[in-house]
Amino acid sequence: MLRVVENHSLPRTAAFFDLDKTVIAKSSTLTFGKSFYQGGLINRRAALRTAYTQFVFLAGGADHDQMERMRQYLSALCRGWNVQQVKEIVAETLHDLIDPIIYDEAASLIEEHHTAGRDVVIVSTSGAEVVEPIGELLGADRVVATRMVVGDDGCFTGEVEYYAYGPTKAEAVRELAESEGYDLSRCYAYSDSVTDLPMLECVGHPHAVNPDRALRREALARGWPILDFHRPVRLKQRIRGFSVPPRPALAVAAAIGAAAATAGLVWYANRRRSTVA
Repeated sequence: MLRVVENHSLPRTAAFFDLDKTVIAKSSTLTFGKSFYQGGLINRRAALRTAYTQFVFLAGGADHDQMERMRQYLSALCRGWNVQQVKEIVAETLHDLIDPIIYDEAASLIEEHHTAGRDVVIVSTSGAEVVEPIGELLGADRVVATRMVVGDDGCFTGEVEYYAYGPTKAEAVRELAESEGYDLSRCYAYSDSVTDLPMLECVGHPHAVNPDRALRREALARGWPILDFHRPVRLKQRIRGFSVPPRPALAVAAAIGAAAATAGLVWYANRRRSTVA
């Protein structure tokens, strides 16, 4: 657990989080497959293929070749989609689809990094139209995500403008460090996939989260911490107290309880004195 609050006289720091299977339990893009089908963006066959791709992704992760095939498939699939319609579908279904699959452990880490004075940055291969609302939901300070080319008609052309994957993620982290003044030697990074090895190597505190086999081997060889996230929980449940409250909330509760107990004792003592008199 993180305990130290940043010394603000030092250079700024950040925590960089991969999204899929690191902060949330599934692929962020593929999770919206049913919603895109119901919204008329894809047909039944594409919806079934998307569900199957999600299953493969969850069952064994995705290596470089699989990620490339997924990129090509999704690029072709979204060609002609109206961008505004995509944003509206994501906004309407975000809480129903994403909120229940956020790892409690990841949400706690994000809170702790913020408490320590660090920025939180989501760095994801998924599209910006999906990742940016999720980042806002999580309270992230910045988001790096894949961007698709949008035509004059407001629809995706199927071409990729910026692909946030592998070495490109590391480049984005270094560019953010330069523009925001982050000291990367004191920054943190979290990912489940060996494809994010370049990003993990950028920072002084890399962590493997639910790692695939290749990343687990690298983490063990390099002595990196390996974290096991396995408790998806709704953010609303955490806020309403179904999960363990943050430490400040516990402290306030304890203070209120102590004050109430003290007041009760004072009242009882006064009552006894009045009775005796």
